[in-house]
Amino acid sequence: MAEEMNLPKGDLMKGKKGLIMGVANHNSIAWGIASQLAAQGAEIAFSYIEAMEKRVRPLGESIGVKVFVPAEVTDDASMDTAFATLEKEFGTLDFVVHAIAFSDKNELRGSFVDNTTRENFLNSMNISAYSFVDVARRAEKLMPNGGSMITLTYLGSERVIPNYNVMGVCKAALEAATRYIARDLGPKGIRVNAISAGAIRTLSLAGIQDGRKMIAQGRQFSALKEDTSVEGVAGCALWLLSELGRSTTGEVIHVDAGFHMIGLPDEAPE
Repeated sequence: MAEEMNLPKGDLMKGKKGLIMGVANHNSIAWGIASQLAAQGAEIAFSYIEAMEKRVRPLGESIGVKVFVPAEVTDDASMDTAFATLEKEFGTLDFVVHAIAFSDKNELRGSFVDNTTRENFLNSMNISAYSFVDVARRAEKLMPNGGSMITLTYLGSERVIPNYNVMGVCKAALEAATRYIARDLGPKGIRVNAISAGAIRTLSLAGIQDGRKMIAQGRQFSALKEDTSVEGVAGCALWLLSELGRSTTGEVIHVDAGFHMIGLPDEAPE
């Protein structure tokens, strides 16, 4: 898969050990990032939820992942065990990739006001935003020599995107959390950033009504007139997680072919 994505190989991450959370299948952005980090020499652990193990384990093994830890981000006992395993296997961590989000797909359509229930709002916020805070608190203890953490967000945090609804609110909270985490962990040499990726055909996008339209419109209205590439997002992650990203923290980096900067498209949609 790394060769199919044409990922540059090297040793930027040689000697670095880290955790990647959120690989669901070969289309996942987290998988693209994992492949790029592995191609640059990183030693990686994958976390997974039980329902995804059969998909996640073969992918990880194909790029040399040897450490797999079950981790349910809404369960403190599960997270305790996961990070205890990481400490036993790796000792310390150099990086963390948080690519976790969830909402009831039935509420990712139509009116945000009318279709958002209290239960799903709280659950979505817990999984999609608070989990990064919890992960950062745990990972920081395994980063005595500093490190780097990234999370994944989307433009729906800043602007209204049809059918994105509660996920837009969660991503806004996630981005704010990124800045506060960066402030708290900065003195310890830990950098914390977010990548705002354009719409990519992933399992998450499939849960959003008219998700494919988001891809088509993203391409049509972007500055580069092209789809957001997984390779581009993975390259940004490599920059932020490697020594190349030194002095960069608390940022939300847009990797969306320039879609985010367009205020009014040149042409009306077809």
